[in-house]
Amino acid sequence: MNSISPAAVQYRSGGPEDGRHPEGRRPRGPRVPDRNGLGSSGASGPALGSSAAAPGEPDEVDKFKAKFLTAWNNVKYGWAVKSRTSFSKISSVHLCGRRYRFESEGDIQRFQRDFMSRLWLTYRRDFPPLAGGCLTSDCGWGCMLRSGQMMLAQGLLLHFLSRDWTWAKNMGLGPSEPSGLASPNRHHGPACWMSPCWAQGNPELEQERRHRQIVSWFADHPTAPFGLHQLVELGQSSGKKAGDWYGPSLVAHILRKAVENCSEVTRLVVYVSQDCTVYKADVARLVARPDPTAEWKSVVILVPVRLGGETLNPVYVPCVKHLPSSRLCPLASLQELLRSELCLGIMGGKPRHSLYFIGYQDDFLLYLDPHYCQPTVDVSQADFPLESFHCTSPRKMAFAKMDPSCTVGFYAGDRKEFETLCSELTRVLSSSSATERYPMFTLAEGHAQDHSLDNLCSQLSQPALQHSRTGQLLKAKRPSSEDFVFL
Repeated sequence: MNSISPAAVQYRSGGPEDGRHPEGRRPRGPRVPDRNGLGSSGASGPALGSSAAAPGEPDEVDKFKAKFLTAWNNVKYGWAVKSRTSFSKISSVHLCGRRYRFESEGDIQRFQRDFMSRLWLTYRRDFPPLAGGCLTSDCGWGCMLRSGQMMLAQGLLLHFLSRDWTWAKNMGLGPSEPSGLASPNRHHGPACWMSPCWAQGNPELEQERRHRQIVSWFADHPTAPFGLHQLVELGQSSGKKAGDWYGPSLVAHILRKAVENCSEVTRLVVYVSQDCTVYKADVARLVARPDPTAEWKSVVILVPVRLGGETLNPVYVPCVKHLPSSRLCPLASLQELLRSELCLGIMGGKPRHSLYFIGYQDDFLLYLDPHYCQPTVDVSQADFPLESFHCTSPRKMAFAKMDPSCTVGFYAGDRKEFETLCSELTRVLSSSSATERYPMFTLAEGHAQDHSLDNLCSQLSQPALQHSRTGQLLKAKRPSSEDFVFL
């Protein structure tokens, strides 16, 4: 046989496609239209906490409705069916830019350790009520926010610990006791970064402390800079509230604001592309603030894209499976991006079911699934349990099932890495005539304002242009419909 199922590959997930469920075990609620693309894991009814009443404190009916739907979703996503994911022994597995072959036991173990080191942020329950309501769980509506958290967490791991870091489980830093699970009446904020004297001089212990600090920044507590409470609050300026569904583009802008407001992360900024275009001068200006002569800050680049109409356009997936390695299809693709260590993955999923894609094998994406409800963890403890923040079981999904609306993330630690990233993206995005016409996104020199529609219209509105040599007046060329391409 040419397939293998690595050890510890039982996967815990509550998504409707993640296991075989007994008939009648999982009733579904009524479906409602998805107003923001991806954002809900399935048909869980109307957005939680929504009300037709005027803005203000929720009334008793709203409170009862929110508590009932929260309880229902906690049950719906709070159990799991164990299943196995098979991997081919022949084909390479790419995970966050690293390549593994399952022909040897050593590569299998290295892959397992690398996968388990990625932060897994899922639905949680019994946390302090979110602003503007009484919701104490994000089950059924917060999956895209969780996927965004995982992408940002991967950027923070690269920023503080490098790509070579892996989670050294059982380092003897303290017991992982279940006492870290918070009760509804006890909530604490994230722990502050303190390198104890006994840990100084020991790189592994210091890295583990930094690992815990990064996890605490995503705690489900109002004071956590990247926690659900903070993200929901930042989304209010875009007309969103707790219980609404979020799309990948909106979440990208929410993450940018969260990093901008975080006083604990001063050497990192987030850039969100405009109209599927990364403007190099805008990135350079952002990472050089406030002193252009100082050393560049690190940057997370988020590119919201739509790769097709109702389904993913196959032009963005290379035809690798049936071609020898010397004849790989040169299409600019998601696979080529996921081979780069500077790529943070893809925040996307299936329709109405958000997932965080971090790698692939053949025609299948590897992902982390936020659709599993876990108790809130008290991260204020010195050695709070970390097991619920790391997944032991990789899962795969066919590229063809991917929703075309997604956000691709990248990380550059300094100017040199940014230049390397630009070179890689330029090569990938211009590797064939097909993708030159329909690129996933583009890189451009200059600032966004230099390419704005207003400037273009002002130039095209000139009734005549004077030839520089003869002085002859020439009519301005009107743009035709072929000059614009809709992805």
